[in-house]
Amino acid sequence: MFFLIHFHKEKPRQPPALPYNDFTMMNPMTRRTFLQRTGQSALLAGLAANGLFSLGATEPKPRKMTRDLLCGNLGIQAGQMEAVDLAARHGFESVGADGGYLASLDASRAADLKATLHGKGLVFGAAGLPVEFRGDDAPFAESMKKLPGLIAGLQRAGVDRITTWLNPGSNKLTFLQNFRRHAQRLREVAAVAGDGGVRLGLEYVAPKTSWVNQRYPFIHTFAEMKDLLTEINAANVGFVLDSWHWWHAGDSAADILTLQGREVIAVDLNDAPSGTPKDQLMDNHRELPCATGVIDVGAFLSALNQIGYDGPVRAEPFNQQVNHMGKEDACEAASASLKRAFALIT
Repeated sequence: MFFLIHFHKEKPRQPPALPYNDFTMMNPMTRRTFLQRTGQSALLAGLAANGLFSLGATEPKPRKMTRDLLCGNLGIQAGQMEAVDLAARHGFESVGADGGYLASLDASRAADLKATLHGKGLVFGAAGLPVEFRGDDAPFAESMKKLPGLIAGLQRAGVDRITTWLNPGSNKLTFLQNFRRHAQRLREVAAVAGDGGVRLGLEYVAPKTSWVNQRYPFIHTFAEMKDLLTEINAANVGFVLDSWHWWHAGDSAADILTLQGREVIAVDLNDAPSGTPKDQLMDNHRELPCATGVIDVGAFLSALNQIGYDGPVRAEPFNQQVNHMGKEDACEAASASLKRAFALIT
């Protein structure tokens, strides 16, 4: 891909920038500037017609990855405990972690929360990284001062993954200048996270409309991200893989198969609208997994399963219809779409 919940996606991905807030994984994201197309009832009918609510779907392959609820991805405002309850009610297996909330808990309250999750058959997925590493030196240095406390809170709560995204271009820094800055700063972040046993996931942003108008395009493919990870050279840093960006970049299942499971920290799952050329699609117009069949989510998940990926898989549709649903309906639609996608694993 940047508060009630302090962790997920903050600032601009594309010009004109659409904010993507790392601090608010469970809040509506300000980059959700959607074109209205159809109503909630039409979407629910379409999901039913496509079999997304079918109770007969099966998952033929054993897997370690979890169907994860990240409320902010669905336009839902929810605190940590409400998100836990929503995840349990709608058949998710993990739930996004609110780093700010967890950092406020002492050891006793964190232990109680872990027991609550266990009792509901849930584990934590990932938290978002609230570090201003994309801009000037002063905001980066100031935000880094707060990172050790956040990591300590995640460690107490048993959360071992934290994620963020990279802006796919710059109007000021050349590719090489940007590459060096990212490697240096994210290496510092990784060192702090590693001290608390937390792994850092990085996501590349691939739609052409996100980088083509910036003076100096930056990392927006699997291969480029792999180069950055090699340069950072930290054992606790890996990919956030998103089917949307994977598809836009022209990446393949074969690329995923070059990784080991531990090199993937988190996964986002989407489908693409039908009928629009890929190079005209905007980053904030996506579909729930399996909604259109444009993206081969079966091949994507099968490759992840083959390498032994064991982390969260979050629906991230950035979709107006889902955004306008009530909390329960949005969670049910996302849960059904993930179950449908997991049934495609071979």
